[in-house]
Amino acid sequence: MRRLAPVLALGALLLASLPAHASDGPAHRESYGTKAPYAPGQNPHAYQKAPAGFVPVFTENVSRHGSRAASDSEDGDLLLTLWDQAEAEGQLTRRGEEFGPKVRALQAAMARTGYGNLSGRGKRELKDTAARLQRRLPSLFAGIARTGEKIDVVSSGQGRAVESADVFAGTLADADPALRPLIGPTRTDKDLLYFHKAAGGAAYRDYIANDQRLKDTLNGITDQPRTGRAARSVLRRIFKDAFVERIPDRFAAARAVHNLYAIAPAMREESPDGAGWGMERYISRTDAAWFGYLGDAEDFYEKGPGFAGSDITYRMAGVLLDDLFQQVEAKRAGTSDLGAELRFTHAEELVPLAALMGLPGSTRPATPGSPYTYSGNPWRGSDVSPLGANIQWDVFEKDGRYLVRMLYNEKETPFRPGCRPISASSAFYDLDELERCFGRA
Repeated sequence: MRRLAPVLALGALLLASLPAHASDGPAHRESYGTKAPYAPGQNPHAYQKAPAGFVPVFTENVSRHGSRAASDSEDGDLLLTLWDQAEAEGQLTRRGEEFGPKVRALQAAMARTGYGNLSGRGKRELKDTAARLQRRLPSLFAGIARTGEKIDVVSSGQGRAVESADVFAGTLADADPALRPLIGPTRTDKDLLYFHKAAGGAAYRDYIANDQRLKDTLNGITDQPRTGRAARSVLRRIFKDAFVERIPDRFAAARAVHNLYAIAPAMREESPDGAGWGMERYISRTDAAWFGYLGDAEDFYEKGPGFAGSDITYRMAGVLLDDLFQQVEAKRAGTSDLGAELRFTHAEELVPLAALMGLPGSTRPATPGSPYTYSGNPWRGSDVSPLGANIQWDVFEKDGRYLVRMLYNEKETPFRPGCRPISASSAFYDLDELERCFGRA
């Protein structure tokens, strides 16, 4: 999170930013932002049946890796340095006395898992999603096994994405061993699935590094009096007041507490007896909601819909949208021997793809002078790209006609406005209509 000179003109516009759900409880998903653990969005029994005579012939996905350990030990290291000093000086609250040992235990668990690697929960999320895919389309996978079609598996090449791909594909193979020889080894395509760091992301990286409007906007959101009050409130649960006032960067310290609070659910299976880490004891509901909002604001402007009139944050996702279409088009043309295309990537790719496609929650950029707020915009990191988030296209065929159904986090989801389903309220779209709607015809 950037810390620059205040932009006072924005401050008054942001006072209503705290989410209305702040009192719903410390585990409210909004407070976790894009670190929220995965949950499927719909009961599979409620999925619509394909129209009469249509059979599944192909499926593809774009999946974020599952729940993981923190990327590094920076937050825990910062807080333990402060905690050790406060303990030596007798400046811990009664609650704060418990905090250091819990952080050390969480840090040790993440080190054993490997920083940035999938946690037990993350592996289970991928296994469960793969199992539901197979149960959703049993005849497709039986047909793949019978005809010898291939299942292509591709990742960004980053460890947690590779592991997610391997866990997902392995689950399919375990459920039906006849699929195992048909599943290719996980291959790497950074241009497709790590595009924010590849050649196609050069303009985006320049925007992140140098765009003054971005810097000013994020500064104006962060540097509000409410942030200072929330930071003191968080730290006073752990440290005595006199010590809190001596901390040079209270915002950084409080944000570190929130970061550990947000990652703790992803590491639940590694906690003692799987009971959880209890990090919600060290941050109130309203403070967790505020820091969750600040994280969402950064992701909104750096990965999501961003500023009205600019597509810099999501234009580069076109390579991924193109690949979704190209795979289906190749199936229709008879030039593909694939039964499934499975992709595994990161929030930096999935969030822009959601904005490019106009998926629910990702349709409204922020206009100049009206910064992103929870009260004024539906975008939420916990909904758009929780850990394990996914976009899936199921393809059905009858007499040479191809239909596509989209699932977003396993919820049947309409394509963007202007795309016409085959009938009112149907989840199925003619491929020709999608090509027209997305300008591919």
